[in-house]
Amino acid sequence: MTTPYNTTVPPKRPWLSLFSKFLVVCTLILIFMGGHVKSHEAGLSVPDWPGTWGYNMFTYPPALWTGGIFYEHTHRLFASFVGLCTVILMLWTLFTDNRGWVKFLSVAAFVAVVVQGILGGMTVLLHLPAWTSISHGVLAQTFFLLTILLAYTFSEEWRRRCSDNKQVQGNPVLKSAIMLTVVVYIQLILGALLRHTESGLALPDFPTMAGQWLPIFTQESVTWVNNQLNEISLEAGYLQVYEVTLSQIYIHFFHRLGALFVIAALLVVCRRAKQARDQYPQLWSTTVWLMGLITLQVILGISTVLTARTPLITSMHVVVGAAILGFTWFLTLRATSLAVFQESTVKEDASPSELSEATEA
Repeated sequence: MTTPYNTTVPPKRPWLSLFSKFLVVCTLILIFMGGHVKSHEAGLSVPDWPGTWGYNMFTYPPALWTGGIFYEHTHRLFASFVGLCTVILMLWTLFTDNRGWVKFLSVAAFVAVVVQGILGGMTVLLHLPAWTSISHGVLAQTFFLLTILLAYTFSEEWRRRCSDNKQVQGNPVLKSAIMLTVVVYIQLILGALLRHTESGLALPDFPTMAGQWLPIFTQESVTWVNNQLNEISLEAGYLQVYEVTLSQIYIHFFHRLGALFVIAALLVVCRRAKQARDQYPQLWSTTVWLMGLITLQVILGISTVLTARTPLITSMHVVVGAAILGFTWFLTLRATSLAVFQESTVKEDASPSELSEATEA
């Protein structure tokens, strides 16, 4: 029986596949570098844009890359490199790939990286308002997902699944993988909100919250938190007076609560992936990676609070969060039926029953 669907196997392009994976890795590195800019509070170390202290960004003397300027300037340079790689990938895809939706994805990635650059510039020129910084961070994660999808469409696994009718179909892990991806994405938005509203230490204790096991946040809680933060500041030798608000405490609390939802969603994925391990071993291996990364992320999150936001630990918390999102998205793609991505084409000699099956699908 002929199938009414055209699950075309794309031609093998190993160099394009390798380059697309390279872009994924570079994007993850860029997210780390962006996190490091915030961790070191270096966002305004270079107050102009697109130039750098009056120089062309690409000719700024390396001898002047000191202090916070180093973090901000290298972040801009590497972002420009990622943008260039995105342009190359888009052109490469437009001229060599015959799948219309993949071409659209490459253009979408290009648009996203351009908007991301503009948001980065606006963040500096507007002196770091929370809305631009949060949008900049969220769009970075979204662009990261686009690069992963593009890389997967060029992969050998994609070609193998296209040529294997059984692998074209979805599986029982899909719904739980989608749920985990959505929960992680929302958690990263909450994380960006927490970082850019200066709520990272709005609850400076763990596992208690404002000195309470069961949080009842009142003005007394705000006073307790501010007293704790001022003690920490004095012990570290800083002359800083904290004035954390109740809204900041709530933001921090919801980020912690979000971590529990991520763990709960992960447990559901683990159960489904383990049940399907014999039939879909690649899904189980991806889930094992997720278990390791989420465990590491919990440790980093706790350490971020207990070390009063040590920059390296805080930046690692950001990049591991992005890696978790990437792996949940990759798991979802692996579990998704490729019929979702294929252009469905009804053959001229298809029987009425096949036409009916195509319509129902």
